[in-house]
Amino acid sequence: MVTVTTENPRTAVVHATTSTRPAGHWETQLFSSPASTTHARGWEAPTYAGIDDQLADARSRLRRISVRAAYQEVLHGRALLVDIRPAAQRAAEGEVAAHLAPLVVERNVLEWRFDPRHEARLPQAGWDTRALVLCQEGFTSSLAADALLRLGVTRSTDVVGGFRAWREAGLPVQPQR
Repeated sequence: MVTVTTENPRTAVVHATTSTRPAGHWETQLFSSPASTTHARGWEAPTYAGIDDQLADARSRLRRISVRAAYQEVLHGRALLVDIRPAAQRAAEGEVAAHLAPLVVERNVLEWRFDPRHEARLPQAGWDTRALVLCQEGFTSSLAADALLRLGVTRSTDVVGGFRAWREAGLPVQPQR
């Protein structure tokens, strides 16, 4: 039972008292107990001082590569270029040339398609897959490549500058429709 001592929400004092209701399911208690909110599942997820801090943490585990190095690896069949941009962005900004066989896997399904243990994995997905993740400017791709590393796809990284840098470097792109 909860008792509020004033009607003004800014100065209200809430007092919790013991309820006569039976205890709920143990999972409900675990996730709704104020004492358990900081360690809900017995482990502590990392927290960041903003997205820049999170990005720096992800990049600390990556050996990021330039667009030219990515092009060379893909051209010589040593890596798979994975474009994670949404369809609308690819349509508006352009795409890597088809002869380089970029694999389009939108960000929202990347982990499922590249987890070698998962039934929804792509045939190319494997523990030793050299996945070069490409986004528009090289930010989202860092977070995505880090997610692949955490799944155990240990040769994953991202492309510095993303598709924008690829295009600006004069590397092969599909003709605009």
